[in-house]
Amino acid sequence: MSHLVRQYSLRQGALEIQYIEEFFGEFRRRKSAEEIVDRLSGRAHLILMAVAPLPDDPESVVPVSFKVAHEIKPYETERKLSDLVARLRGCVEFDGRRVLYQWIGGTRSDWRGQGHFRALTEEQEAWAVSTGFHEFVAKTKNKFYNMRAVLDALRFDVIKYEPHADNRESKVYMSKQLSSETLALHQLRSAVVRQKE
Repeated sequence: MSHLVRQYSLRQGALEIQYIEEFFGEFRRRKSAEEIVDRLSGRAHLILMAVAPLPDDPESVVPVSFKVAHEIKPYETERKLSDLVARLRGCVEFDGRRVLYQWIGGTRSDWRGQGHFRALTEEQEAWAVSTGFHEFVAKTKNKFYNMRAVLDALRFDVIKYEPHADNRESKVYMSKQLSSETLALHQLRSAVVRQKE
């Protein structure tokens, strides 16, 4: 199956994500465009969105899935990122290496199971390898079984598990070492269109 993936510049991508998150009922707190711009400004990042034609109107193409990844460094100053780096110490080697973090993403419930999330992850990996990243890290919750399944199929390893009283809310940290061989495991074909601001 082939997928159409759009790569967005920072400001346009932030606006698109603010819009598309309205279609995700499981997100209790949605990200604002300003919050996305603040997080990604001044650091290597990638904003991708998969689009697909509507079943009853193939001429209309709509966003169905998105993923945002950015670089994390050993000494972050933003509170949430410095906490993340502290939690990853001992599991991820930062010194002398570039680490990519899967920050936010999802697929609309009516479009799940069609490979969009995997296609976006494969595109992220291809970009990460081409731009010199060494490792790709993701954090999720135990209850997001579909996301964990995709990352498992792409050979991400569980590197840390933080239990919660409600096990479904437990945090799962996953990681993948990146190299040119990473791309040999990719299964999907994606046409990438770069959007201009």
